[in-house]
Amino acid sequence: MGIDPVLSGVPETALWTLFHRTSEARHPRTVLPDPVGVALADRLDFPFAARFGRGFPHQAQTIALRSRCFDDEIRAFLADRPDATVVALGEGLETTFWRVDNGRVRWLSVDLPDSAALRTRLLPAEDRVRVHAGSALDGSWMDEVDPAHGVIITAQGLLMYLPPADAEALIVACAERFPGAWFVFDAVTPLVDRQLVVSAGGSSGYRPPPLRWFVAARDLPRLRTLSPAIRGVREVRSRSGRGVAGWVAARLRFVPVLGRQRPMVVRLTFGGDGR
Repeated sequence: MGIDPVLSGVPETALWTLFHRTSEARHPRTVLPDPVGVALADRLDFPFAARFGRGFPHQAQTIALRSRCFDDEIRAFLADRPDATVVALGEGLETTFWRVDNGRVRWLSVDLPDSAALRTRLLPAEDRVRVHAGSALDGSWMDEVDPAHGVIITAQGLLMYLPPADAEALIVACAERFPGAWFVFDAVTPLVDRQLVVSAGGSSGYRPPPLRWFVAARDLPRLRTLSPAIRGVREVRSRSGRGVAGWVAARLRFVPVLGRQRPMVVRLTFGGDGR
């Protein structure tokens, strides 16, 4: 008998992401091998397909390519600072650590209590991984981070669910607390929000929680003005994937009209030794 995850609201989106990411991981030519994620999904007693539906065409690969952007940024940071700390805000049921682990990285997973407890129960215990049960907006997690060897902060599938003022205040707080750090997050536009609402839902009529903070490509220069501690802003370019959809995913910015409304992964570099 599998384990019932008992998540709802925004925390349930961790199951939605896990479903699509591991669906792609099972493909024989997957763009994101994820054996720990597949094992995790198999342990759960949850009607993934009935609850979430099939989504839009190639959605699983699209989500996996997004995750690979985060993996690539973490690996790039660790290449220069192999003993750094990764802080994964709102990590849910992501299994990034097991894909990027270099044997030295330290990891802090920050999530709401129910999600943190489920993560602790289901995923392998690791000496270099800690879980902080609490909101990312509560800055108490910052006291658990040793910045001596570098810090990279990720917010995958988190900021778009926050009120704009809260999302931007979190970025500013991180910038001012961790000079030299990178902050990597994914951003969406209202077009993506509408697409998710239309494509989501299985037999239960699932609808994802409303998205609240939107960032289009034209908004990137404004992010740098949020704080003098933010030194750089750049879009993280996706690798190409499998087939036509995978080829287009890496070149979406060149597609007329749609390119201006594309989802993005963004890296902010904070002032200090950002290298």
